[in-house]
Order: sequence, then structure tokens, then C-alpha cells
Amino acid sequence: MALNPGDPAPDFSLPATGGETLSLAGLKGRKAVLYFYPKDDTSGCTLEAQAFNGLRDAFAEAETAVIGVSPDPMKSHDKFREKYALEFPLASDETKAMLEAYGVWVEKSMYGRKYMGVERTTFLIDRDGTIAKVWQKVKVPGHADAVLAAAKAL
Repeated sequence: MALNPGDPAPDFSLPATGGETLSLAGLKGRKAVLYFYPKDDTSGCTLEAQAFNGLRDAFAEAETAVIGVSPDPMKSHDKFREKYALEFPLASDETKAMLEAYGVWVEKSMYGRKYMGVERTTFLIDRDGTIAKVWQKVKVPGHADAVLAAAKAL
């Protein structure tokens, strides 16, 4: 079931870089960007992370937390975050419970082979925990700028 603007964001609690545990309840009162990506240290995912990281001060001015989420384990997240000096948390959903709750764990196809994976998707969540905007099948160039503009307008 797809989530749409106006829907309550599904609750979650996940381990994150820096030894944190991130949860929807912990974000209450702040705007948040949850961006779901397939895999640490791949070209598209690296470009997306670098774009969000480059705009971190602008997101902070817009009072918006940025969190990257993928099914990769914490060890992979820690290496990815350190390698690219990412200054926002990466959350690990190895069980895929959050990925499924947000509808981003989907059947994909490459070269005729079907497999399950993360569909690159971003959610902007308002201060009350309601989904304000959804970007599906994200194309990386310009995406972080579009999300920032929406966060500023919220």
C-alpha cells in the first residue's frame, strides 16, 4: 500500500550511525526527510548522500533533520559515512520492517532477473509526524534541492 501526503508516517525505531537509535517519536516536533536508498557506496547512492550532505546547513536552517535509510548493516553505514564525511545519520533496517511499512521494499527487475530491493524514495514528514510530500523513483540530480525547497515551504 502506497503512502501519500496526509497519511501518518509509520512508526519506526532503528539503529543508526553514531550509536544512535532513531525513531519517529524522537523526531516529533521537527520536520524530517527520510530518504531510502538501495546500497552504501554505489554511484547513485553516493551522489545522493553527497547532495544531501552538501545542503546540511540549509536543511538545519529549515529546521529539518535528514536521515538516510537502507537495509545495509551498521558496519557498512559507518564505513560509508566516514569515507564521504557525511554529517547526518544513516539508519539500518536489516529486517526490512520499516522499508516494507513505507512501501519502498519492492520487486525490481534488471536484465530480466527479478529481485527484491529498495526503490529510491524520499518522504518529507511534518512536525506532527504526518507525511507532507513523497518523491518516488527518485532521479538523483537536483533531488536534494527539490526536497530542501519543499522543507522550507512546509
